[in-house]
Amino acid sequence: MAPWRVARERPVPSAVEQILSTVPEWFGQPDSNAEYIEAAKTLETWTARTADESVIGVTLIDHHFPESAEIHFTAVEKAHHGHGVGTSMMSAIETDLRQRGVQLLTVKTLGPSHSDPGYSLTRRFYRKHGFIPLEETSIWGEGTPCLIMVKPLAVETPSVQE
Repeated sequence: MAPWRVARERPVPSAVEQILSTVPEWFGQPDSNAEYIEAAKTLETWTARTADESVIGVTLIDHHFPESAEIHFTAVEKAHHGHGVGTSMMSAIETDLRQRGVQLLTVKTLGPSHSDPGYSLTRRFYRKHGFIPLEETSIWGEGTPCLIMVKPLAVETPSVQE
């Protein structure tokens, strides 16, 4: 049994801020960090908590449509990297989203045309969990390529309604 538990819960913007401070190699832009902290006040929140209730991981989910969801933000405290916290969060989130009828999960991350080694690990994490690259775009501006990755959560395709 893991020494943490994963659950959907109340917003925890202060935990997002604290976790961001432990991983500046991924989250080193103050404007972006402020946006993540602000988003943490309203988006669906998943946490990984230790037995003493410390938050060691947070994922924020944005629901654009009933059939699709986006991982808006996910981070694990640096001291807990490589121990399965992120994998536990992904598993719990995907199970819950499937139960709620979500069929497609997306995530945006720094694209492979940028040489940042940390984001190479991020892309590898998502690929390991079944995400496939869809498109690299310039929506984040010149020099910051955005890779959109997708993961089907449901095998059935329902009839389309407009």
